[in-house]
Amino acid sequence: MASVTSLTDSVQQQLASALSATRPEAAGADPLLRRSDRADFQANGILALAKRAKANPRELAAEVVLHLTTGDLIEDVEVSGPGFLNITLADRAITQNLAARLADGERLGVPLKEDAGVTVVDYAQPNVAKEMHVGHLRSAVIGDALRSMLDFTGERTIGRHHIGDWGTQFGMLIQYLFEHPGELAPASEVDGEQAMSNLNRVYKASRAFFDSDDDFKERARKRVVALQSGDKETLELWQQFVDESKVYFYSVFEKLDMEIRDEEIVGESAYNEGMPETARLLEEMGVAVRSEGALVVFFDDIRGKDDQPVPLIVQKADGGFGYAASDLTAIRNRVVDLRATTLLYVVDVRQSLHFRMVFETARRAGWLNDDVTAHNMGYGTVLGADGKPFKTREGETVRLEDLLDEAVQRAAEVVREKARDLTEDEIRERAAQVGIGAVKYADLSTSPNRDYKFDLDQMVSLNGDTSVYLQYAYARIQSILRKVGDVRPSAHPELDLHPAERALGLHLDAFGDTVFDAAAEYAPHKLAAYLYQLASLYTSFYDKCPVLKADSPEQVANRLFLCDLTARTLHQGMALLGIRTPERL
Repeated sequence: MASVTSLTDSVQQQLASALSATRPEAAGADPLLRRSDRADFQANGILALAKRAKANPRELAAEVVLHLTTGDLIEDVEVSGPGFLNITLADRAITQNLAARLADGERLGVPLKEDAGVTVVDYAQPNVAKEMHVGHLRSAVIGDALRSMLDFTGERTIGRHHIGDWGTQFGMLIQYLFEHPGELAPASEVDGEQAMSNLNRVYKASRAFFDSDDDFKERARKRVVALQSGDKETLELWQQFVDESKVYFYSVFEKLDMEIRDEEIVGESAYNEGMPETARLLEEMGVAVRSEGALVVFFDDIRGKDDQPVPLIVQKADGGFGYAASDLTAIRNRVVDLRATTLLYVVDVRQSLHFRMVFETARRAGWLNDDVTAHNMGYGTVLGADGKPFKTREGETVRLEDLLDEAVQRAAEVVREKARDLTEDEIRERAAQVGIGAVKYADLSTSPNRDYKFDLDQMVSLNGDTSVYLQYAYARIQSILRKVGDVRPSAHPELDLHPAERALGLHLDAFGDTVFDAAAEYAPHKLAAYLYQLASLYTSFYDKCPVLKADSPEQVANRLFLCDLTARTLHQGMALLGIRTPERL
């Protein structure tokens, strides 16, 4: 791997050096470089420096220009406004930097960060015995993209799917299975849809017994105790139930084009044995106290009605444990056993208060500190076209499988309409890639903490900020590259660049910086915005700069080189978002 310093960083280094030479007290000052409409970059950090030095900003800016070297990197610098520096780069520098990126293969010159740590990402948390619905979409899609982005920057990520597989309802389900043996076929004998059908049938039947038969209700409650106590036969049936659910989970995640590793599915049950110790440690440290028989943690700044404190309940008065105990035990496991430096939770924003209390409790206990941090990536709600939470016409929550199937069907219509030389099998394959990509991109192009409307017509549109627009841009480039003949893509730094070539080149060079910023801020929508702008700039370049009919063989090769690097950047960026880029559409 050969990392490439971005043009932005190179300019910043020269500016910082010039600032230091002009004013030694400015050593280490941030030049505050930003993109500009009037030039390639604008530096406005001089205003703050002038204020501290009690100097005239324009005069200080003129001094800085005297210490800036123009030539290989910087072609021109001018002072503008109250003391800004407008900086124009040399065409040669742009082309050379891009050539170095293309030569680096799929990493495109993007370095690995030096201070990489271990991040545990808690995402995609379905519940055993329950169908996945539209509410499960965002956690899965956002979490998967964040893992890819973090891994690409050099962070080591560990996935955790904290599935709901423990609690009162499992006593009811298991007791029913004891009394009605053979109603669940082994997981190895059914597919995902059959598994869910079995689970739904058993759940509804057991719930009917539970609600109508007091004797069964009592037997079910005793079965909960047997489960929590580790009774062998009870655990065996519980395990069959969990395995049956996993078959279904995997079938849905396969439709989402996501890899879910079995060893990363670590549900609430995995922390059962550790919860008593968690409670004991918190009580011994004085972090948790007894109140009305329960073990709780109080917070001065969290209060409810009548200004009464809202506690975090670690252990109930009857000795049972809830979500707080399992979440705190999970933190201990992830910090101590997995040696995580960051805990990232991709969880519905409505659980923000719960995690705020859990994290503060863990900090008081010393499990979280300056070296080990936790973040709740609270995400918003998926809304229907009416702006209300997405429901079926009957008012029920939309099944995730139905939603994905419809997206693929709609995408098939778009692909078939545009397809010229695709077989039916290829159309079906592309429809899955386009449909699932459309769903993912609509989610990821929205800031995670915002709600967004689920509008399939817009999602599969060829126009606007959609994954289909990006996929067609990639496919168009591949079509051009298949027609090159004897001229191969190659960089020619000696050539002057058209303004559309410069704009595209500067944006291509910013890919690594964008990925690092988006990963550090847990903001996949920033990468999505970058990719949309890249496709838009490529469209402008394609319209204004003939590629195969350029003025000279060298210019043809150079423009093919820009096409090639654009395609590779689109492919890598979309892959980080978990979206496919078909070669033909």
